[in-house]
Amino acid sequence: MRFAGKFLAGCAMALLSGAAAIAETKPPLKIGVLDDLSGPYEDVSGKGSVIAAQLAAEDMKEVLGRKVEIVFADHTNKADVGAPIAKRWFDVDGVEMITGLGNSAVALAVRNVAANAGKIDIITNAGSSDLSGKFCTPTSFHWVYDTYGLAKTIGAATIRSGAKSFYMILVDYGVANALQRDGTRFATDAGGKPVGSIRVPLNNKDYSSFILQAQGSGADAILLGIAGADLVNFIKQAREFGVSQDKTKMASFLSYINDVRGLGIDAAQGLLLSEAFYWDQDDKTRAFARRFHERAKKMPNSMQAGVYSAVSHYLKAVQAAGTTETKAVVAKIRKLPVNDFMSDNVKVREDGRAARPMYLYQVKKPGEPKGEWDVMVPIQKLSAEEATRPLSESECAFVQKTGGQQGK
Repeated sequence: MRFAGKFLAGCAMALLSGAAAIAETKPPLKIGVLDDLSGPYEDVSGKGSVIAAQLAAEDMKEVLGRKVEIVFADHTNKADVGAPIAKRWFDVDGVEMITGLGNSAVALAVRNVAANAGKIDIITNAGSSDLSGKFCTPTSFHWVYDTYGLAKTIGAATIRSGAKSFYMILVDYGVANALQRDGTRFATDAGGKPVGSIRVPLNNKDYSSFILQAQGSGADAILLGIAGADLVNFIKQAREFGVSQDKTKMASFLSYINDVRGLGIDAAQGLLLSEAFYWDQDDKTRAFARRFHERAKKMPNSMQAGVYSAVSHYLKAVQAAGTTETKAVVAKIRKLPVNDFMSDNVKVREDGRAARPMYLYQVKKPGEPKGEWDVMVPIQKLSAEEATRPLSESECAFVQKTGGQQGK
């Protein structure tokens, strides 16, 4: 009987210990990366964005005793695909924040879902400046680049490089309206004359008719608002039609190191492009690039670096807030300066825009690169103040209500 009593007591203690261990086990803190994993933007965002998020999660390991878990999915560049995924993540799977969101139409649809769920979105891979303007929300952020900064960098620089007139070719979805508005503004302010524009389908294969229209306009410069595989295909075909930098300058609002590698130096030489990050900027960017390259077998661009930055800053904000409750975390996201390998005391404004510098680059000529990924040379830097739309011009409703004083 004594033995039986001890045995039962031991079992009871084991059960209590097991129950306590289960009670102490906290669910993972889930962050979602929703992006193009199989379409025209797969190389410039997609899987590289997932890797960048995973690296940020690994660096933090756990927050508030919770392991950080990255989930991801392919939105296939369709708002009606992306929005239901986001809703399931928030409502069923316990995701606290969504990032990535290349494609402005998808980003806007997911933002609406996040706002309704009282959750946070940090857009790194979509560019419409309206995302921190008329489509802002109190729980949303725009982290890397926008059409205002791209247009101010590329539009003005192209005209100052000698072009007197310009023709715009833009992908036919949401970002085009903002790019055309902002690009025309800054190119015209620099003295350029707009002579026409045209919209092209996403994931297009044959650009011959569009190239002929641009050539027929007599423009000195072609400003391109297309990206990823579409941009690579366009420039390759334009070279076949005799478009050269000597006669007609080509400049891209939305191009990345991946595009330059896809084109090759011969085809891409002389192309002007705007970026918020380049892997070879300094020791910190090179260190991250080496880590990223080990996983992705390629160097990161600004969007992929930006996903790391967004995930890292979100986790720091959760740690500082001591909770994942949205209102408290949002306050910390805005209060804490963003510091990482691509960000030096970047301020997050009340409209959700992370105000950061933008850089003008030019693709090197054949014979100039010193390595496989040494393809661009810096031309100009715009400060965060120069590259970010002033809050006095903002269409963000709750910024207007506060008088738009912060971050002018």
